[in-house]
Amino acid sequence: MPPGLSPYRWLVRMVCGLALALVLQGLGGGLALAQAAETAPVSVDGLFLFEVPAAGDLKAAERALAIETNLGPLIGNREPVAVRAEVRSTETSGGSSQSGNPVIFAGDRYIMTVTNADVQVGGASTLQAQADQWVHSISDALSQSRIERQKGFLVKALVKALAALAAALAVHWLAGRLWHRWLRPFLDRFAFSPIDPDNHEHEATGLNLLFRLTLFLVRGGVWFAALAYIANLFPVTRRISYRVALSLQEGLFARSLLLGSRSYSLLGLLTLVAVLLAMIVVASAVTNLMRSRVLRATGISLAAQEAIAVLSKYTLILLGTVVILQLWGIDLSSIALIASGLGIGVGLGLQGLVKDFVSGLVLVFERPVQVGDFVDFGEVKGTVARIGSRSTEIRTLDQVAIIVPNSRFLESEVINWSHGNPVSRIRLPVGVSYSADPQAVKVALLEACHKNQEILSAPSPQVFFLGFGDSALNFELLVWIAQPSRQLVIKSDLYFAIEASLRHYNIEVPFPQRDLHIRSGHLPVNLSAEAQQLLRRLDGESDEQQ
Repeated sequence: MPPGLSPYRWLVRMVCGLALALVLQGLGGGLALAQAAETAPVSVDGLFLFEVPAAGDLKAAERALAIETNLGPLIGNREPVAVRAEVRSTETSGGSSQSGNPVIFAGDRYIMTVTNADVQVGGASTLQAQADQWVHSISDALSQSRIERQKGFLVKALVKALAALAAALAVHWLAGRLWHRWLRPFLDRFAFSPIDPDNHEHEATGLNLLFRLTLFLVRGGVWFAALAYIANLFPVTRRISYRVALSLQEGLFARSLLLGSRSYSLLGLLTLVAVLLAMIVVASAVTNLMRSRVLRATGISLAAQEAIAVLSKYTLILLGTVVILQLWGIDLSSIALIASGLGIGVGLGLQGLVKDFVSGLVLVFERPVQVGDFVDFGEVKGTVARIGSRSTEIRTLDQVAIIVPNSRFLESEVINWSHGNPVSRIRLPVGVSYSADPQAVKVALLEACHKNQEILSAPSPQVFFLGFGDSALNFELLVWIAQPSRQLVIKSDLYFAIEASLRHYNIEVPFPQRDLHIRSGHLPVNLSAEAQQLLRRLDGESDEQQ
């Protein structure tokens, strides 16, 4: 996945590429599926006519090219060209005549000879019926090419193209309206995280991703159909689209990829990838539905619900992958080579990913940290919002999502305030002046606790006299709370209440004080003789002036 690209956009682009290949494959109008190089398509001016097999020494592709070459000079002929099938008799060695194969002519120009192999490919009952069927196809194609080169056709084609674009725009807008007004409210009933139509930053859950993909595919199909219709209106664009579709057909349907003892086409593998991705989306949607509709009704804890949902999701993905691979005809024993390659990759550069994945499984089964727990992790303090296969999301008190690799929870110390019992005790240090009565301080602190409804009465709050400090008498208030995630708010409210209670009892909260004492005396300073004479002279002059 390219850096900076979200998983949703990466998935949408992959599905878009697959849909583009499938639609371009049908741009030729009646283009049929080539049967492993046994047949080749014949086209006139970008219009698909029929498939022809090999005949005599000519391969299927060579025979199709010869037919197209014979029809080439007749394209755009101003006069109608009569296309007919003639059956010419041949003489046998005994002198008797025998009817031969039908031969198709366009005017006086030879086009092709119909063989018994053509009947098997074309599906007609007899040689003559097959010849008549192909005569009709060639005649219609030549007639259409003649009409498309007459005056006034270009204007009509441009009008039809504009009408097709207008219709595509209308359907595009109508699909968005129907999806947002009907399908989105319907998905809201089953989504674990409600979809907010005004918030485009919401979490892309499985059902939400399914909603986006269906809308994208419908709109994409509408535009591809409109572009295909417009491309078939003009001879030049039709020929280009036909060649592109033919090239894609040869690249997508050729069984050139070997996996084990079987060969697969590129389109088959792309379809397999799309089916696996769809299975993952469906597994996520089923898991979210089970989490929101079934597990919530059981009344078990949120952490247990999340653990069951995660295990169910990965179990469905694992079983679904095995079943899809078996139905696709891929022998799982042939994946041993891929597994060995993955083992080398793990040894070289994927240790971190595997380590985080295994740590995620340990967190799910052992549950030292669960969804909804309030934890201190280094400098991070918040509530565990999600435990994924590789990382865990912690929602801080500032509502900021912190993504932490799972392995760090097992390698570092984590303070889990909610583990086992959410009731926890918090400590609030308080200092008062030396003039305060310690018993009055105790009463004031306990009264401040009684005014807060979030403090538990059992166990009851306690006040400890810690000792004599440099500037204050040190006390510590200990209270019990049942909501660890609100400890900062509770501390703030308590300090407000403590300050008001101390002010009510006229108890002073001191600030740090330092006393500085200076003693008088003689300073032992030694002066030189010159300095002493200078001082005496200055002192004598000052006396004379006085």
